Amino acid sequence: MNDRDRAAGMAELVQLAAELHARGHRAHLVTPAGQRPYLHAANPGVLSENVAYEAGWYWWRPWADRIAPATDVPAAADKITRVLRGVEPTA
Repeated sequence: MNDRDRAAGMAELVQLAAELHARGHRAHLVTPAGQRPYLHAANPGVLSENVAYEAGWYWWRPWADRIAPATDVPAAADKITRVLRGVEPTA
């Protein structure tokens, strides 16, 4: 991954983080040296997951599951939110 693609990916991840924050979740950008940046998203006390971005193509889960097209941040946030809600406790 070249520096330009890395910077573009980080900008898209920040946009998704903002969308998740607006929905009440925590999300922060992780930028490991020499690796693709990713977003760590969490619903505190329930679940968390990492999300990768493939420039111009898709949002991905770590197990190579496509979340949504890269151009559709709201759809990606919807799907991530469904996962982060977890299973509602039963009475």
